[in-house]
Amino acid sequence: MEGAGGSRRPRHFFLQVFPFIVPTLALAGLLRFSTSFFLARRSLPTTSSCGHGEASKLLVDVLGLSLDEVKHLVDEGLLVGNDDDFSRASGADASVASNGDDVGGCWTPRTVDAAVVVVVDALRFDFAAGRLPKSIGSRLQRVPTSSSSSSFSSSSRSQLFTFVADPPTVTMQRLKGLTTGGLPTFADISGNFGGANIDEDSWVQQLRDVPVERRRRRQDRHDASTSTSASTSNGGEGLGEQQQQNRGARLAFVGDDTWIDLFPVQFDDAHPYPSFNTRDLDTVDDGCMKHLPRLLQNLGGDGDNDKRFDDGEKFELVVAHFLGVDHVGHTYGPNDRHMTEKLGQIDDALSYVLDRIDSTPDHFCRAAFVFGDHGMSEEGNHGGGTEDEINAAGYEGEKGYHGTPSGIDNTAATFGGVLRFQRR
Repeated sequence: MEGAGGSRRPRHFFLQVFPFIVPTLALAGLLRFSTSFFLARRSLPTTSSCGHGEASKLLVDVLGLSLDEVKHLVDEGLLVGNDDDFSRASGADASVASNGDDVGGCWTPRTVDAAVVVVVDALRFDFAAGRLPKSIGSRLQRVPTSSSSSSFSSSSRSQLFTFVADPPTVTMQRLKGLTTGGLPTFADISGNFGGANIDEDSWVQQLRDVPVERRRRRQDRHDASTSTSASTSNGGEGLGEQQQQNRGARLAFVGDDTWIDLFPVQFDDAHPYPSFNTRDLDTVDDGCMKHLPRLLQNLGGDGDNDKRFDDGEKFELVVAHFLGVDHVGHTYGPNDRHMTEKLGQIDDALSYVLDRIDSTPDHFCRAAFVFGDHGMSEEGNHGGGTEDEINAAGYEGEKGYHGTPSGIDNTAATFGGVLRFQRR
């Protein structure tokens, strides 16, 4: 009897424990899945600086370049620096002070006076390549991929790329990635419903933080100095010198209110429109076209030496976010007649913007960046990682006069181009 009772005890114990084994394994698997699939996204507390010598210090201290190698980058015009700093004996302080008296820019010499960034929500590559004939199509001509030119003067130039978006292909995550350089995660998706302002380094915040004196191009600095002296001799009218140097760039925005959720205080002139009613096909886009003429009229680089930069009347960056293409996709799909009509409206709007860029006078440079934050599936949806959802369009166009390559030549925001285009 004792032996029989002893054999029953382990079985009885197993029957008592078994109901807890399955839930425990399920919870362990869920924990493993959540920590692997729903990646954590940590905001880095460090920020890029526009201080004197910061770029050279990074190259020497972090990347291990020698002073001679850094000097070579300065001589080639790829890095802001002062030759006097290279006369120090070996072993001196490795930082190379930026030449604040001669060259504008933080790390590289500045070549663009003002820029327009246009986000067309859910702009697939095929939409830009074949369904925007007046704006992008008229400025492009297909050329062999081996054809390239890195130097030009007094010219307009355009290129179209496939912009590959990292999933999740949702607007808020994509804007975070585009403005901070970080990778979006599915764990961030709840922030798409508001309250997810960016508290880490971004190019939007950097534009706000860099003082005006560090942002001027070489040819503008003498004029600005003369203007400041004249203002002082006239009794201090206008902005004081210290106030001018401490003020960041003037930024303007119009369109999808997700930008204001992310950057609530960075824009000087902001006109957000609600974005979550996917049945509303026109409110955001009509709002963009209502305000863009005035904003573009006050865009810098218009040929008057941008004196009004110092008077706080000019914008160095205008951001517009059109939403209608995305909403038409959600409501009707990408092949419906409503999409044709909406792309026609977007074509007219982009044509207006690019015409303004093309009107840039000689010796000035303005650039336009037009891209989709993500693509769109054949059902009109997005959020995942299919080819249609991640393959958006990235278009760059500029009109300017300079010998130093700018953003159009050193493309950092797009990659993986299927076709290469060049202005006729």
